[in-house]
Amino acid sequence: MSTLAAGSQFPKLEVPTLGGDTVTLGLPAGGHDWQLVVVYRGLHCPICKNYLSKLQEMEPTFNDLGVDVIAVSGDGRDKAQAMATEKELNLRIGYDLSLDQMAQLGLYISDPRSPQETDQPFPEPGLFVVNAEGAIQILDISNAPFARPDLEMIANGIKFVRANDYPIRGMHAA
Repeated sequence: MSTLAAGSQFPKLEVPTLGGDTVTLGLPAGGHDWQLVVVYRGLHCPICKNYLSKLQEMEPTFNDLGVDVIAVSGDGRDKAQAMATEKELNLRIGYDLSLDQMAQLGLYISDPRSPQETDQPFPEPGLFVVNAEGAIQILDISNAPFARPDLEMIANGIKFVRANDYPIRGMHAA
């Protein structure tokens, strides 16, 4: 597993989306110059379902801040579509994140506890805010479903950073 550092360039990873196109994570769309990439565990995760519902609720707030939003998982198309349908999501959802891509993002990867949970290894949660230069402005990587950043705090932080030309934090070399 690699470790991404604050201020480093976000890896350009291509994933298919439910919209039928292929997107490059880290390249904002829709006229936005920043991107919020939220990695979720998959359809089997009830916490992810609630988190993605909140993300959809907050998507206009992020867009108003110039931030494109995408959620992505290792689920295949059918499971990603089931998630979107079940939670009535219309935000952009990528799928088929490979194990290699998960590793490039520095994500923790878990094996299913049973076939009822899911049928393949999956990423634990990750959140990345990529700035206009393609650098990681904010990142949060968890090894468990229970630790995720508050999306309102992330939005308020982005607003502050952008309004005050606040630098990327956590870059001191030990």
